[in-house]
Amino acid sequence: MAGRHEVLCVNKRDRYNPHEKITSIGGKNQDGTRWKVSQESAIEGIESGKWSFFVSRGGRTVDVIVALSRYGNKYLKTETDGENPNNLLSLAECPL
Repeated sequence: MAGRHEVLCVNKRDRYNPHEKITSIGGKNQDGTRWKVSQESAIEGIESGKWSFFVSRGGRTVDVIVALSRYGNKYLKTETDGENPNNLLSLAECPL
């Protein structure tokens, strides 16, 4: 799973809270198989340059980036795109 990947789903601690922390992200490989990684692994992959992720919605593509909370915790979000909540948080739940 090297390279650039489209995020199609997320897992959150509280599925119905649009601002709850993401625990994992997922998508599909070119061969149709599914992939899923923890938020921590995704952050490490982005920071090391191993992976990059993006979200496509309504004909627009935005990159997933690592952000830092006011408490110093790293988390995933999309670049500013005018969507509220962040369009990464509004993706469907990843299957188990």
